[in-house]
Amino acid sequence: MSADALPQSQPQTQTQPLSRAALPRLAPGQRPAVDPAELRTRVVHFGLGAFHRAHQAVYTENAAARSGQPWGITAVAPRSAETVRALREQDCLYSLTELDGLTERRPGGERRPGGGATRVVGAVTGALHMGADAADVDALLADPEVTVVTLTVTEKGYHRSPRTGGLDTSAPPVAADLAAPSDGSGTALGTVVGRLATGLAARMRAGAPPVTVVSCDNMADNGAALERLVHDYVRAAAWPDRATVLDRLALAVAFPSTVVDRIVPAATDADRDAAGAALGVRDALPVAGEPYRQWVLEDSFAAPRPPWELDGALFVPDVAPYQLTKLRLLNGSHSALAHLGLAVGRTTIADAMAADWGERLVRALCAEIAPTLPAGGPDTGAYADDLVARFRNPAMRHLLRQIGSDASLKITERWLPALRELRGQGGRGVGTPVLELALAGWAYTTRPCDDGTGSVTEGVTDPARDALAACWGPGKRPADVVGALLRVLGAADLAEDTALVTAVADRLPALRAGRVEI
Repeated sequence: MSADALPQSQPQTQTQPLSRAALPRLAPGQRPAVDPAELRTRVVHFGLGAFHRAHQAVYTENAAARSGQPWGITAVAPRSAETVRALREQDCLYSLTELDGLTERRPGGERRPGGGATRVVGAVTGALHMGADAADVDALLADPEVTVVTLTVTEKGYHRSPRTGGLDTSAPPVAADLAAPSDGSGTALGTVVGRLATGLAARMRAGAPPVTVVSCDNMADNGAALERLVHDYVRAAAWPDRATVLDRLALAVAFPSTVVDRIVPAATDADRDAAGAALGVRDALPVAGEPYRQWVLEDSFAAPRPPWELDGALFVPDVAPYQLTKLRLLNGSHSALAHLGLAVGRTTIADAMAADWGERLVRALCAEIAPTLPAGGPDTGAYADDLVARFRNPAMRHLLRQIGSDASLKITERWLPALRELRGQGGRGVGTPVLELALAGWAYTTRPCDDGTGSVTEGVTDPARDALAACWGPGKRPADVVGALLRVLGAADLAEDTALVTAVADRLPALRAGRVEI
């Protein structure tokens, strides 16, 4: 399976695009860990973003290389046809650069942070668009050779009801999928849950072998959450055999929970230039990430899987301690740094960490939330130390506006459960000053500009943006605004907590003056 058997490298030129034909031009250490031609599609992945390409695809390639098993991935893009086209043009190859944050000397004598090795990843064997290639996606989901389906579609891709946690069948995209003709097979459905449920239903009808569906998104108990959504979709579908399908799903499809961790900023033109310079070929879809990566999986699979443990993945009986630690400490700190940083004019995570409040915020938030975490997970003090070091990496231009986007979905998972638990502990309640500060940063970033156009943080997107902006009506008291914002999140209970709402509102003037006060 080794790709090192390819011919020795030849003179490089960036005029040639990355492709299988270009691999002999690369140094052996820059080539895929496997020969891509020897892989077969045995994993289907929904979500063709940078994170998957820097995380699960790397684990899968290394597992294939170390086991000799031909585990390949067909990746399905829910939206971006352009990404599918670009990846196909490169024979589904792309480069990964691990940015270690060390100072690197570049040609010409200039120095920049971010030295790291660049190599090509070859685990992806196919790229499909969920709409245009719907029939092909369905065929793969029913293929007995495919035994694992993974997802990285972000929180908003699940269309969960903030009130029930189940499928929001009133959401227009979900309602449109449910109204699709017949059983939806081959139809260009618009939601990942709809496409997945329809494909799994076809697999159950065909009597294909069991399969495991692995959510890799940042949701508490993500496996059970996805299982409920798929079952909700089937129950709501107008299929005469939906009861039979549900029975077979319960027996033949597993939904283990997982924890994934690696910081992978959105690629920039500088990343493309650096990858091209390192490889000597053009790569339209490079990814760059920190050296650190982690994958913790519930050991509850219904079918064969790649031996990811050969590349360091951890299989455990219960991922909850790891999941909540990552969700509340890492993701929670990320969101807090993003919203407070955006409020006072910072640009990246490293930029926010360079402020006099950055490290103090991370450590204080971790200490405040630690009592809500179950036993059996990582040591929270050591975890906070690692976060500070990782977030300070100057090579990681992780944009705050990227992390701050879709906050109405993210912070309901990252902050609010811990906030509720802390404020209600034993009926006594405890102080939550750091979470109050984080909420104030988020509230400030939802405020419209003074002239009524746009937001104070342009470039930050959110599906509830208009509803959030409407909370800032003229003449409203800050506390009333905060309460209204919390209600948009579905947190009416917190909106009724007068002490909390007042404490958050009292933080807003300092943020407007450009100060983060911890």
